Amino acid sequence: MIATKDALPPPPPFWHRLNSFFAFPFQMRPFAYGLLLSFCSLLFDAIFFLPQGLALFVIEVGIMLAASRYGFKIIALGARGIRDSADFGRESSDDWTYMPWKLFAISLVQAFLIGWLAWYAPILGTVGLFVMSFTFPAAVIVLVQSASFFQAMNPGHVMDAMRTIGWPYALLCFFLFLLSTGAQVALAMVLPMFDGRIVLPIINFAFIYFGWVMASLLGYVMFQHHDAFGFDAVPGSELPDGAPVDRRTPAQIEAQRIDAEVAQLVTEGDLAAALGTAYEAQRTADANDLAAQRRYHRVLALMPEKKDTMLDQAKRFIPLLMRRDLASEALKVFKACKERDKAFALDDPAMVIAMARAEWRNGDAHATLALLSGFDKRFRGHEAIPQAYELAARALVQGLGRADMAQPILTTMEARYPDSEQTQEVRWLLRPAAPPAQTA
Repeated sequence: MIATKDALPPPPPFWHRLNSFFAFPFQMRPFAYGLLLSFCSLLFDAIFFLPQGLALFVIEVGIMLAASRYGFKIIALGARGIRDSADFGRESSDDWTYMPWKLFAISLVQAFLIGWLAWYAPILGTVGLFVMSFTFPAAVIVLVQSASFFQAMNPGHVMDAMRTIGWPYALLCFFLFLLSTGAQVALAMVLPMFDGRIVLPIINFAFIYFGWVMASLLGYVMFQHHDAFGFDAVPGSELPDGAPVDRRTPAQIEAQRIDAEVAQLVTEGDLAAALGTAYEAQRTADANDLAAQRRYHRVLALMPEKKDTMLDQAKRFIPLLMRRDLASEALKVFKACKERDKAFALDDPAMVIAMARAEWRNGDAHATLALLSGFDKRFRGHEAIPQAYELAARALVQGLGRADMAQPILTTMEARYPDSEQTQEVRWLLRPAAPPAQTA
């Protein structure tokens, strides 16, 4: 029985995952970025055309904006279930650029209202401060959800966000309150141990760290209710702790679906249908789609009557593998083609050199020489010929110990390419052995 989305267990409550929120800023990318931002505070001397105090203020504002923008990114992607910072690189939105300014405007309006209430009646100011503090996380959620200053200021939208979360919203506010004081507590413990300019980066990093912890917490709470907030969760992110998370892209999912379909057809013995499916997938895919080309080659390899098609496709498939640094697979495909047709060869001299170097790195001198055999005749006048000569000589001398067979190569190189770097290298390989030392 296939489980439906509704049958999936809900994500665990956020208070079950507190350790992950505290650990998030220590992931490699946010940690490095946080340190970089923190140490930017030491650059105020570089702004020599401004008074020192003003220069420091400008830099601190820039640090705050950059950290806030990344914090909104954490919330927005966390709402979709993306909790690994390594997955952040391919996600971007202009909305995150302006959210810090919108949040600043919301804070100014709320501060003005609280100030007016306190002027009108001190008790109302106290009540207003409590209400604003309690609803502020919901306003941030609405801002991330809508990217709209006016919706985040709308009490109706804020109340809707609170109702969506339910009673855990009060617990969320409690944790956020503790985290908001965490930087001050941490600094009170750490700063007495330091003095001088290093204090500035320490203060910045403390506030950045706790700010991103709060962002991670808010993002996860939104993820728990992502359907209500209008966020599409990444595949598999609804799964509970301990279950594998599906990080496949839509293209990967489609490729694996076609792989399974082709494999089923092959298992049933319907190679013609398997070939048709694989051919159509690679025809409609990008020319550099490795999965489509690999699938098509594997089906062709099962059908001896398709030898010519297989060899023709391999001339495109092997270079693609080499460009993807899959030399071992490229060599296997090349050897399979040679078994089908001894005359099979690649038309790109640079690719032949690259594959010969790969065979040499594998320690197979014979295979290296086989790839380079007749290179100078097949690619007459090509600039890569000295490289082929040098690699062949190296395989003969260092791989097979046949310096005598490499000597004609050196003679040819000295006649055709006397000043080339490769000729000098082969000359060095074939240098006369030093006479044994005489003993007294």
